[in-house]
Amino acid sequence: MRSPAVRMFHRLEGLFCVYKPAGVHWKLLRDTIETNLLKGVNDTPAPPLTHEVRFLPNPNNQPKASGGLMLRPVSVPVLSKHPLVTGPEFQHLKVGVGHRLDASSSGVLVLAVGNGNKILNDLYGIRTTRDYTLEGEFGMATHDFTHTGRVVERSTYDHITQEKMESVLAMLEGANQKALRMYSSVDMNSQEAYELAVKGLLGPDGKSVPILTGLRCIRFQPPHFTLEVQCLNETQKYLRKVVHEIGLELRSTAACKGVRRTRDGFFTLQDALTRNHWSAADILQAVQKYRSKKNKKKSSRTLTDKAMLQTSEETLAVSQENKADKEETPTEVQCN
Repeated sequence: MRSPAVRMFHRLEGLFCVYKPAGVHWKLLRDTIETNLLKGVNDTPAPPLTHEVRFLPNPNNQPKASGGLMLRPVSVPVLSKHPLVTGPEFQHLKVGVGHRLDASSSGVLVLAVGNGNKILNDLYGIRTTRDYTLEGEFGMATHDFTHTGRVVERSTYDHITQEKMESVLAMLEGANQKALRMYSSVDMNSQEAYELAVKGLLGPDGKSVPILTGLRCIRFQPPHFTLEVQCLNETQKYLRKVVHEIGLELRSTAACKGVRRTRDGFFTLQDALTRNHWSAADILQAVQKYRSKKNKKKSSRTLTDKAMLQTSEETLAVSQENKADKEETPTEVQCN
């Protein structure tokens, strides 16, 4: 029979996501969550101690003339299995990390517990995009493309308009769409390519250069601006470089003030646990929520497939009936 701690651990196995604050390294975040989960699992009520029968002398018993003692059977707990002797049931708990965020970035970070690490590997084996919001500022260029880096150039930005900004973004998006088709192993003129594009699964196989699948400006208040980006195989350094290159295309300079991930595959900001909710109970609830959402998607997909199959069968039956009616209807012969 499994102990309460083991049952608690198996319930925690799965995927969840947290909100990583800027300025916190992902390793520190993972270690904090591992500590919280270990504490939560080991704090579950311990199972009752097993007992064994021992024969102990009766303290009120007077020794007989022969010198023997009267013994009585007593049920005593097995102290060798007491938690104070054996220590915590779980000494280590593996928490896996999905697509990582560097220390200065923030946003959605997907984590996995136990067997959820295998699900995490399978999940990132498919082509899933990630969404970011990039905060930029015109007028300066730094050595590391961030606004806190060493300034290497300053420039004017009064000539930049939103129309020019949109034009540059459209050019970059078009170039990346061309790269998306180039790195895909599917023939662009085939039916397979069309079906993958409709489902949003058209993309490079395995590793490739970073590709921007979507790029638009959601705030333009010079010198500040905000971009919304959808991408594949990116790094946060590459995204900061994109902001720098946009400044150059606009005959100015720009530095990135912040990188924030808003979506990673199926996980969004609404699913992310904030720092005050990194406890075992909240993580358990998030894992259960992901499982229920996944099961709902499977059931809805099954119902859709059944409905499509039923519709096709009904269409086939109607066409067969119409064909039979045409065969049974006598042909009229017109006599002159």
